[in-house]
Amino acid sequence: MKKKPQQDVPAQKNYPGLFRRLGAWIYDSLVIAAVLMLAAGVATGLAALLAHLGWIDTTGYIDISAYMTQHPVIGMLYTAYLAVVMVGFFAYFWCKAGQTLGMRAWKLRLQNKDGSNLRFTQALIRMGTSAFGLGNLMAPFSREKQSFQDIMAECEMVVLPKVN
Repeated sequence: MKKKPQQDVPAQKNYPGLFRRLGAWIYDSLVIAAVLMLAAGVATGLAALLAHLGWIDTTGYIDISAYMTQHPVIGMLYTAYLAVVMVGFFAYFWCKAGQTLGMRAWKLRLQNKDGSNLRFTQALIRMGTSAFGLGNLMAPFSREKQSFQDIMAECEMVVLPKVN
């Protein structure tokens, strides 16, 4: 049975240019910064609670923040936690709706060639090959305006039509 394409995707595909991609990337950078601040606040609050209860020893550190970033083990765990939050943010939005908040604002959608949403493994491949957004610099030189990460994840980014 053949999959039906998503209804909001036009039959004639319109691919975004570099500046539209970068606009969505900048917007998403601001959103992910806020999400990471919230996640860091939750982790710091939990660490402060554990220190107050005496379950962790912060002796030798100026404060909880220094403990979480400078401790040899906790620092690595904290960094990994923030990385998982960031990967989870993008993977969730790309796999669930095909759009992050920045992509929605710029009327962009990430999808498979048949219009279906990305799989989790595709989202991971796309993140791993994006080079922090530098993969988008390849888009102007591609016939279908694909970025490096789109090619590697076997997906495409399209411009959605305006809503009437």
